[in-house]
Amino acid sequence: MKVVAISDIHGCLDALQDALRVIEPYLQKGAAQLVFCGDYIHGRDDSYEVCETIIALQENYGADKVVALLGNHEKQVLDKSQMVDEKNFDYAREDRLIEWFKTLPLYYETKDAIFVHAGINEDVGEGWPYESTTYDFLERHPARIGAVKGLNKKVVAGHAGTYRISGDSYFHKIFYDGASHYYIDGTVVATGYLPILMLDSDKSKFYEYDFGS
Repeated sequence: MKVVAISDIHGCLDALQDALRVIEPYLQKGAAQLVFCGDYIHGRDDSYEVCETIIALQENYGADKVVALLGNHEKQVLDKSQMVDEKNFDYAREDRLIEWFKTLPLYYETKDAIFVHAGINEDVGEGWPYESTTYDFLERHPARIGAVKGLNKKVVAGHAGTYRISGDSYFHKIFYDGASHYYIDGTVVATGYLPILMLDSDKSKFYEYDFGS
């Protein structure tokens, strides 16, 4: 079984569709679980369509196979400081997506990984589910790197562009710190593609899908 993760789509429907051409055959075979790590909206002009595509995937394959987490941009909508899509505002679509955002969890856990939008409280080891705050899950900054003491799982997160974490303005792939973290926000608005992290849960092995292969 594969667990596949992408994050920070930011209204880029074309990039999402490109990623799904890789991922959906696994879903169709029942051979994968797909985890979206938040921030589906704000950036390009297809915020409604991106969210509706994810909802359709959940309806088709089940919310246990297609997991969607809350991101800080969705939280902004719930806090009424932003709309889903101000430019193309549609009341009915807006209302439906707000109701969907209310159902989205803050994290998802497997035997190998903790999937989250921004991060967790790393100072408490295995106590992270109880000691992490909404800020930790959705907005933690700067991104932490290095080994998390007392935690035997990887933290898979978006939120922070990997070019920032790597210190290389041209780097937009998945960033692995060699210890406890995989960061997967490749700044799709700039690059036009979404990095895809794949976890082979049978072998506890993580790798990035190579679009050039």
